[in-house]
Amino acid sequence: MPATEESGDEALYVLTAVLLTPAQFPSVLGDDYPEACAVLGLEPYETGYGLVLGQDGGGARWTVVTDDVSLVACAIATWDCGMEYALAIDDRTVVASLPGWPLAVAVAAPGIPAPHDPALGAELGADASRAPLTPPDSERWGPAQRRLGADEIALQWAIWREQVDSDVTFVAPGEKPHGGVRRVLEEARGYLASPPPAGRIRSAFASGDARTLRADGPGWSMVARTDDIAFVLLDDAPGEVLPVGRGPELPELLTALDKLAMRPH
Repeated sequence: MPATEESGDEALYVLTAVLLTPAQFPSVLGDDYPEACAVLGLEPYETGYGLVLGQDGGGARWTVVTDDVSLVACAIATWDCGMEYALAIDDRTVVASLPGWPLAVAVAAPGIPAPHDPALGAELGADASRAPLTPPDSERWGPAQRRLGADEIALQWAIWREQVDSDVTFVAPGEKPHGGVRRVLEEARGYLASPPPAGRIRSAFASGDARTLRADGPGWSMVARTDDIAFVLLDDAPGEVLPVGRGPELPELLTALDKLAMRPH
């Protein structure tokens, strides 16, 4: 489980950590890696960052940014295996200490006040004067919620796949695809001619030789398996998930996109 680490004279009670790299970053922050970095005021360096979310001794929320990506990746992998790992960040690797959390965190450090935003000018970070980071509002639909929805489909692929008829086609005979879907496919195809910013297309292991493909663009997200169908979510279709069958076109598009995709090391 996450543990306390010391930062100068201040203790940070670590609750969780995430990676911010071209191939793996919190989708709530943006459609691509540079956009996600911009939200946090960071330069989009290729090596990326680790984001450590915790509380100080007074209970205030802090997001500590470190350039020791391998350390954070090791901690996350250890926690995922159910083992303890005391994440201790070397002060020399700290890039920024940002007030607040950009993600929803369901736990809190024991024995200190409940999580709250730090007061302006708090001691832990030089960036305490900026507005605290906050997770997206779950009560409204927008780009962050659309991307979170795509994340959920990628994590729960089998459940979502079962809800779609196995014979779903790319375009039903005599019909045109949903207007929004048609636009998404055209824009995704445009990435082949003009590669998008890093992180707009990401590829992760699925099963066998298949990959889970994630592509985002202005107002849309697509999740697909390279050996199966795709799902599209749109900003202008709140809460709606649109399946895209394989048909004659999708397999070739997914294969081409996968070749452009960023992959975790």
